[in-house]
Amino acid sequence: MAQVEATTERIIAADAEAVFDALADYKEVRGKVLPGQFSEYEVREGGDGEGTLVHWKLQATSKRIRDCLLEVSEPTEGQLVEKDRNSSMVTTWIVTPAGEGKSKAVVSTVWNGAGGIGGFFEKTFAPKGLGRIYDELLHNLATEVEK
Repeated sequence: MAQVEATTERIIAADAEAVFDALADYKEVRGKVLPGQFSEYEVREGGDGEGTLVHWKLQATSKRIRDCLLEVSEPTEGQLVEKDRNSSMVTTWIVTPAGEGKSKAVVSTVWNGAGGIGGFFEKTFAPKGLGRIYDELLHNLATEVEK
């Protein structure tokens, strides 16, 4: 099994603290900024950063749907980590200042991919597809916090 990674970033015209707070707000904001590939969104515990347990289904392709149950932690300031209880998938969000009134949001997801020819295709195409999904999510987040 090869590790697969998808990373996307965006400069957002809002302070890093505001962007991080919006990302960590699973009760109000996160559900609003998720693109259409996410469904069955539900906060099961917590709802604000560390200690949150959130569920969603992610339809990465027409045939590939992941049922995700994510535990949220905040290992360092400006960092959210979502570990999926149902798979090896781990998503890390890092928000840092990027100049006056701006921030950089970086999202990176890693998981253990399939072996063989299927793994080759997964490693080749999954990061691009997930990157497009995260581009849309970060665009929606920027729209939300730049109001």
